Parts: sequence; structure tokens; C-alpha cells
Amino acid sequence: MIRELYHGSCSVIEKPVFGQGKWYNDYGLGFYCTDSLDMAKEWGVSHDKDGYANCYELDCDGLCILDLNDSQYCILHWLAVLLENREFDVPSALALEAKEYILANFSVNYKDYDAIIGYRADDSYFSFAQDFINGTISYRQLNNAMHLGKLGQQFVLKSRKAFDRIRFVGYEIAEHEQWYAKQRSRDQKARRQYFDVERFKRQRGDLYIMQIMDEEMKPNDPRLS
Repeated sequence: MIRELYHGSCSVIEKPVFGQGKWYNDYGLGFYCTDSLDMAKEWGVSHDKDGYANCYELDCDGLCILDLNDSQYCILHWLAVLLENREFDVPSALALEAKEYILANFSVNYKDYDAIIGYRADDSYFSFAQDFINGTISYRQLNNAMHLGKLGQQFVLKSRKAFDRIRFVGYEIAEHEQWYAKQRSRDQKARRQYFDVERFKRQRGDLYIMQIMDEEMKPNDPRLS
């Protein structure tokens, strides 16, 4: 199966190089793409500089792909991967205990895969995850918050095998005047909806991280589905 992918950048990247990049991205070292051309344009620009949406085709046949949206995973599996790679603010004993509990019980062997599909934790979505481990929002609210602003999914190439399968097919220029404004609007919309709709809307029966830990909930717990 051939999959069309896009990568937003300040430069044209004809050949992604295995082993380059930042270790502290959402899913560790890898080449971060999206299925959306528009999203790549938003990611490629800065407030004062144009960018590029690099376009690729990936031959997925024979690749082992981890899809964190699959029904066997819950939002805490995604959060465990994030906790392993990103720097989280742990201002309290509860936050530290929550981090350790999630890593101990919901970790995924994502390093064994050729590629990963999952949420992208930009500034607003990262703050939602921090609120959850700090005990501010419930499990339900975290799940709902991840869909605010329609940030979309990432497709991340992880292995040398995956890098060998990707083919550059061109690029489109992203003008910063247009696409940076859209980027900021999407983030602000997510934050506004979060504070207006989710953050202060506790419901009876909501699960918070403290209860999840106290009851020693595991991935097979139906309340986490």
C-alpha cells in the first residue's frame, strides 16, 4: 500500500535521513509527517518566514506500524509514550506518582516498530496532558480535549527500513501570512474550547488519575476503553 505523506519544514527535504532529528519529540527520534497537506503547511511556517510542505509516497507493504488509535490502546498508552520522550512539569507528589504509574502500566514497545501513528502534542495538547497527571481534569475530559481544534494525527518514521521506503515527489510553498495565522487560530480554538467546554465541566462518575492509581487500573479495565 502506498501512503501519501507530508512534512512541514523551513526547507525542502528530498531525502529524509535516518538517525537525524530531536530525541525529545513526542515519539522520540524520527521523521514526523502528516496525512494532511494543509497541516504540513501550518507546521512548516514561522511567524515571519515562509515554509514548505514536502510531499512523499511511502510504500507501507511489510512495514510494522503502531497505530495508537487502535481499539487495543487507550489514551494512557499515548500518554506513556509522551512521558517517556517529552519533559513534563511534575510540580507535586501526585504528578510524579502519576507519571511513574502510567509508565509502569501503560508503556508501549514502540521502539520495535517501523512507524507510529498517533496524536501530535503541540503546546495546547501538551498542556491538556499535564493537567491530567496533575489531577486537574478527568480521563474523560482528557479524551475529549484531544479532539479539540482538530489538530490531526502524526505519522512518524522510526526505522531505517521505513526511511528506505519513502520517496520524495515534490513540495508546495507555504506563505507565512496565511498559514501561521491558521496555525495560531487552530491552537487558540482548541484552548478556548478546552476552557469553555471541558476543563471546568466535571461529570458524576468521572475518573481522575488518583482513582486510577488507587484502584490499580490496568489497560484491560473497561472503564478506560
